[in-house]
Parts: sequence; C-alpha cells; structure tokens
Amino acid sequence: MKKVSSLLLFALILVLTACTDDSEVEPQEGTADEAAESGGDLVVSTASDLVSLDPHGSNDLPSDQVRGTIYDGLVKHNDDLGIEPQLAEDWEQTDDHTWVFTLREDVTFHDGSEFNAEVVKANLDRVVDPAVASSRVNIFEMIETVNVLDDYQVEIVTAYPFAPLLNHLAHDGGGMISKEVIDEDYQYAIDEAGLDITAEEIYEMRESDPEEYENVSDNISEYLHTIVEQNPVGTGYLQFEDRSPGEQTELTRYDEFWGEPATLDTVTFKVVAETGSRIAELETGSSHVITGFEPSNVERIENHEETNMYTLHNIAMEFIGFNTSKEPLDDKRVRQAISHMVDKEEVINGIYSGTGKIMDGPLQPEVLGYEENIEGLDYDVDRARELMEEAGYEDGFEISIITNEAPERVDLAVFLQEQLREINIEATVDQYEWGAYLEAASTGDHEIFILGWPNSTGDPDNGLWPLFHSSMTGNQGNRSFLVHDEVDQLLEEGRQTSDDEEREEIYQEVQEVLIDEAPMIYLRQAESMNAYRDEVEGLYIDRFNRPDFSEVTIEQ
Repeated sequence: MKKVSSLLLFALILVLTACTDDSEVEPQEGTADEAAESGGDLVVSTASDLVSLDPHGSNDLPSDQVRGTIYDGLVKHNDDLGIEPQLAEDWEQTDDHTWVFTLREDVTFHDGSEFNAEVVKANLDRVVDPAVASSRVNIFEMIETVNVLDDYQVEIVTAYPFAPLLNHLAHDGGGMISKEVIDEDYQYAIDEAGLDITAEEIYEMRESDPEEYENVSDNISEYLHTIVEQNPVGTGYLQFEDRSPGEQTELTRYDEFWGEPATLDTVTFKVVAETGSRIAELETGSSHVITGFEPSNVERIENHEETNMYTLHNIAMEFIGFNTSKEPLDDKRVRQAISHMVDKEEVINGIYSGTGKIMDGPLQPEVLGYEENIEGLDYDVDRARELMEEAGYEDGFEISIITNEAPERVDLAVFLQEQLREINIEATVDQYEWGAYLEAASTGDHEIFILGWPNSTGDPDNGLWPLFHSSMTGNQGNRSFLVHDEVDQLLEEGRQTSDDEEREEIYQEVQEVLIDEAPMIYLRQAESMNAYRDEVEGLYIDRFNRPDFSEVTIEQ
C-alpha cells in the first residue's frame, strides 16, 4: 500500500506541476531566462582609448562613454533633452542667482562612503579649483559658492543669472566622485609637493585666503588627478575593476546601486583602432557593440545577418569655418559667396553616404530656439558670383583650407577646393594631425577650416556661446574669431533670461544674425554610427552618443 500511495502522490504532483502557470516555474538550466538572470560579459569595441577616468579631467567622447556608467550627476537629460532627477530628488530656484537641491538619502559610493551635501560641495569646488586645471571649468565657471544647508540639502549660488544651470549640471563633468577619494587625491598632491598641511586645511585656505591658496595651488597642481585616475569611485550602476591603457577598461556590476542593479556582470571597453577590425569583431561575436565608424560601412553591417545598426542624430554640428578677422574673409560678402558654393545635399549624399541632416543655422531641431522656417544660404553659383563682384573680388584670390586627417573632412576640403574654382578662388588643402590641427585652427593665422561642435549640455547657450561670443576666441571655441556686438548682447541675454519663451525668441533672433554674418557654413547635424549583435537586448544610446548598459541583457 505504501508503494502504491507513493506512486499516486508522485503522479498527482506531476499533473499539478504541468497545470502551473509558466511564470511561476523556476527557470531550468540552460534556458534564456537563466541566461538573462546570470548577467554576462559585454564587450564594447571603440576606435580610441579613453583619456581620463576623472570627470573633471578631459573633454573627449571615449572618456565620457566610460565615465557615464561609473558616475551619476545631480540631474540628467531625458531623450527630449528635458531635465530629470538623478542624485537630486528635487530642486528650486529661489532667486536669479540661487538654486537649492534636495538630495537622495539612499545612495552610497562604490567604496561604501555616503553621498550627501558635503560631497556635492567637494565636487563642485574641485572642478573650478585652479589647481585642478579642469578642462570642464567653463561648464561650471558661473558657480560662485556652494553651501551645505544640511546633510541632504545643498545651495548653489551663481555669480550672475544663468538660466541653463541644470543643463550644465547634467553634463559629464557634473559626475559625483567619492569625497574620500577627492580628499585622498588632494592629500597625495600635498605630500608629493612636500607641504606640511592637510587636505581640510587646503579647502579652508581656498575659501578664506584665495591669494595664499594661489601660491599653494601652483605646487600641488601637477600631482592632482592621480588618485582619482587610479581609483575612480562614483555611485553609478557599474564600478571600476581594471584598466590596461591603450588596450581595455573593465567595469563590473555595482550590486548596491541606488536604482535597479544592472543585469550584466561586466562591461569591457576594448580599443580596436581600425574600423574594419572593429566590424570583424562584431561579425565574429568577439565584441557585442562597436562605436564610431565611417558611413561607408553601413551596408556591410546591415547585410550581415547577426549585426544591427544603432544610429541617432547627435546634438552636434559639423561646419566649414571662416577666420573672420583675416582678409578677405573679414568681408561677410566673401563669406556668403563661399557659403553659396556648397551644395549641402550633394555633400551629405556624396561624402557622408546619406547620413546626417542638412543644417541651415547653428541649432539642431531638438534644441530650444531652433526655427523650422529659418532660411540659410543655399547653393547658388550666380549669387556667389554677384557677391564676389560686389566685394571687389571678381578675379578671385588664393586661400588655404586646413583640416585634420579624418577621411570625410579631407574629402570635404577637396570638394570645396574644386567648387571655389568656379568663382576664381584658388585654394590649397593642408592636412594636420589632430592635436596640431586644433592648435593651427586656434592661433588666428588660419583661413578656412573644417570642424565640428558637440553641444554637450543640450542647451542653446552651449551650442552658440563657445562658437560665437567674442570672449571665447581661439582654442576656447570661437575659431572664427567673430567679434560682433549684437551677437554678444543677444547671447548674454539668452543665458541670463529664465523664461523659456523669451529665450526661444532671443536664440531665434541671434540665428538670423549668424546666418547673415556667415562666420561658418552650417553644414550637417552629425549622426552617430554604432552597431550591435542580435543577442544584445536593452541597449540605449543617448543624444550625446553615450551608451546606457543598465538594462542590457545578452541572450544565449
């Protein structure tokens, strides 16, 4: 009887199990559900290595792409470039100069230390510290003081009314570093400089005696960033694991993340410089995601049965710039004439393989102040000849075009060279290595140059101020050396006006002036070229071409 009862009971269990809803069944070994739960190791191949793991350290996209997984800011952009909470739960602008932020209380850094108002102050004080010499200081230079109100409330006071402050805090440079690491970084620099002082005493001196601190800052400057680079500690969903410069950077999941922890076990950014090799990595499965390749490779990726494109229009502009301080480009009629010689549709189709969007002015459709019906300087050879004659240059002149070695930019320079012959302009094309090119385009000795500008805050101020305000000439961004009183006045009004409707009108007005002045040919809204394998699900890349792996799974 006992044997029979056991058999009946076992049979009954089998029947009940078969009738149970699938959602209540534990996944069996080898199923897709278990593969998703077990995480996996994602490999991302990039053309260039990162420059710095310190969010106050460098202005390059490869670094931003890695740092965006390690660090969080007070706020972040959504896909429509609106501002959403991140480490700050709420905020209020109490007057034209003052903002108060209420912080999350459930956040810890990767080293176990607590996120609070003291941390925010330490980070914002550091990024504008002359000793740190941050390349992000222009993003935060308007911040005058940061005051701790209580453990989870912090007050930011700006030196002048600055409407796009939230957009600037959403910038990669606003990523929060552990205060313990910041303290250690300063103390290391102090010790290396041979000073008998503590980090806390340095901070007090920085606020109470700026002149004395200036002397100290010269001594410690060369040693700062060292500890942050070696031990980058943020609050993000991934934490730093290991790095081989020039080869790869490995990150692991942070299980104590304040939001929903990532599914992936690791993400490795691998440097594969040659485009064909990166695509081969994707095709063979050695890499799951690749970033940055020429539009001419799109067909290869689309035709492979296991690879997919991930493209998006960046908040970035590619342009042909004129040095407006140098004859004959100091005459706007000449600049307009050259602008009329560029068929933008032909450029996009012939040089950029149909990728990107034509731009008539300097703002993208996603940005506040964009005017859909704005009229640019269209391709018109007859009008170009008229303008050259009006300016007294009907017989033409000689001029130089400089560019870096990017294939599309070289092709664009040669295209422009050929077009200009139609209006008797004889142009030479000179190519430079990237660093030398930036220097050459900043000195004021150049004539025509080809470059791009990423609007890294998504606000019209950052899309226009660095490129066109007279205070920014040279390597700060205004390589056209434009000095124009009306442009300056409008840009200053735009950043100090808090009402969005008023700001929109101001930026529409300044665009009209900039199209007429033609300091550059507003050519193309850039398109980010990324790709991924079929088994990758949940990948998101934002408008600044920064990937988010927090919801990624690798299906087996």
